[in-house]
Amino acid sequence: MSRLIDSFAELLGRAPRRKPVREEVSSEITDLHNRKRSDKTRIANIKIELAHKAQHKQPEKLRRKRWAVLIAVNLLFVLSFQLDIQMLEGALTASRFVGFHFADLNAALQVMLAYKHVVINLLIGTVTVFILWWLLGGRTFCSWVCPYHLLGEWAEILHLKLAQRKIVRDHPFDRRARAWFWLIFAVLALVSGYTVYETISPTGILSRALIYGPGLALLWVAVLLLFEIFYSRRAWCRYACPIGLTYGLVGVTSPFKVQYHLESCFHEGECRKVCLVPHVLQTVIKGHARELDVDIGADCTRCGRCVEACPTGSLTFKFKAPGDLI
Repeated sequence: MSRLIDSFAELLGRAPRRKPVREEVSSEITDLHNRKRSDKTRIANIKIELAHKAQHKQPEKLRRKRWAVLIAVNLLFVLSFQLDIQMLEGALTASRFVGFHFADLNAALQVMLAYKHVVINLLIGTVTVFILWWLLGGRTFCSWVCPYHLLGEWAEILHLKLAQRKIVRDHPFDRRARAWFWLIFAVLALVSGYTVYETISPTGILSRALIYGPGLALLWVAVLLLFEIFYSRRAWCRYACPIGLTYGLVGVTSPFKVQYHLESCFHEGECRKVCLVPHVLQTVIKGHARELDVDIGADCTRCGRCVEACPTGSLTFKFKAPGDLI
């Protein structure tokens, strides 16, 4: 249960738990650290492998597959509208796929709060989407479906190149801001009777622009991307987006996890270098793990970059049985 509470708290913006003191760590984990520290051959081989990877960079195959899935999902909406195929109707905020209603959870919440009325089709669509993203892990939506996430990743690549040349530097914000934005937009919808967030949501703006054609709202998306390139890396997704928080809450008890295995880890730090939300990987830092196998928290987007980057295979995807979720 404590793992779920920690995951929930970190999702709302709390800093990861401090490094445990010696008395809080089991003798099994202490002995394991001592054994790994004395394995000089393994440490040397890992250093050689990392040096080779640095000189011969390989394409991130899983990342490319994820981009392909994201583009294909959004392209399906476009083609369905342009070719008048009734298989998929609507946009990411609300759609119907071969008769099944789908409704973005955050958008549905905004509508219900604004109109103080529960539409049966909206409720059905919400339940369908909830089950889907609960099974896959809430924030899987962000890295595998959200069109703004893709643009944000490309903006991040440019930001990192500029940062290497010391042209820009990152200015992080307090992660608790995202929870406050979620609450503010919910209150605004309830008080104003208007879905305020949906007018500025880059996810909705991009989805509608792709399907129905561009509009002036794309200027707002451009401003966000420029802000992320030149000032704060991945600012919208990390510090503002209510959609990410909503799906993260769904994913707190998801059976699909990224799991960390302390026994094989030599704390190289390659995973944290590529992670889109590096605070979720605090446990991989030497001395921070409290158990031999640790589930990565709900703010994880299941993008798989850490899994692919880890030279020791210490991070893996795992689908857990219902009894193992708490």
